[in-house]
Amino acid sequence: MNKITQLFNIKYPIIQGGMIWNSGYKLASAVSNHGGLGLIGAGSMYPDVFREHLIKCKKATNKPFGVNIPMLYPNLDELIQICLQEKVKIIFTSAGNPKTYTERLKKEGLTVVHVVSSSKFALKAEEAGVDAVVAEGFEAGGHNGREETTTLTLIPQVKKHIKIPLIAAGGIATGRAMLAAMILGADGVQIGSRFAASVESSSHEAFKQAIVDAKEGDTQLTLKELAPVRLIKNKFYQDIQAIYQKGGSVEDLKAHLGRARAKRGMFEGDLNEGELEIGQVSGLIDDILPVETIIKNIISEYQEAITAVKGFDLF
Repeated sequence: MNKITQLFNIKYPIIQGGMIWNSGYKLASAVSNHGGLGLIGAGSMYPDVFREHLIKCKKATNKPFGVNIPMLYPNLDELIQICLQEKVKIIFTSAGNPKTYTERLKKEGLTVVHVVSSSKFALKAEEAGVDAVVAEGFEAGGHNGREETTTLTLIPQVKKHIKIPLIAAGGIATGRAMLAAMILGADGVQIGSRFAASVESSSHEAFKQAIVDAKEGDTQLTLKELAPVRLIKNKFYQDIQAIYQKGGSVEDLKAHLGRARAKRGMFEGDLNEGELEIGQVSGLIDDILPVETIIKNIISEYQEAITAVKGFDLF
């Protein structure tokens, strides 16, 4: 057992990303049932829907699972209260100040993890008392850091500065990438895009197919003036770029973004006018698979990679 499997009482140091519109109870429970840590993505859920998913997840698995709560969404206090009422044991917070809830959650006996994009924020999270951090490189899909630090350089830099367990995220979809992240200093990995293109993901089938169809270079980080997000380059993305080219203001960007763009794209399957949030690693994803198969493939490739590395004798 390593630090992450011990911390969460799981078989493999694999955490599923708590992705909005993808991470319902079916995905979270499947990941937990097959040895990882599943996360329910609270960011896209109204409080009553969130509670329903928690109740269903507890029925679908007797293994540990957690929730991801992005702190840039409304109803935060209500979502936290629901977590306490439903006896959630593990909370990942992101896109906000870790000091906001960590002390309260720790007093209630929860394990708290915070997502960061730099060593500076990793240290702040550690000082706030979190149990572990997720260091996410800018390859990752969805909301992201402004620094554009890649996972390859971020992980060893964060490792150098903190003492608590470190989870790597961003660009990880295979066993080889998992091993690489752990060689660089990570204790475990968080995987988003690969699980978004799973049978159990709650996103629309058209969005899952868009992930499979995506090729190298088909995503880009944009909207840094609002909240940086990595998107597939569809019509909505191109319209955003046209606003930039015309010298549009932040207000122009907000007006075009409007409301519920992510729901429209990922949950309702509008591939033209919706926000399609996915990572650069989508270029390596060629199929929609059951969670069980995804995890088996990752672990098998991880073990094969260890054997291959033993053969890299330079002397």
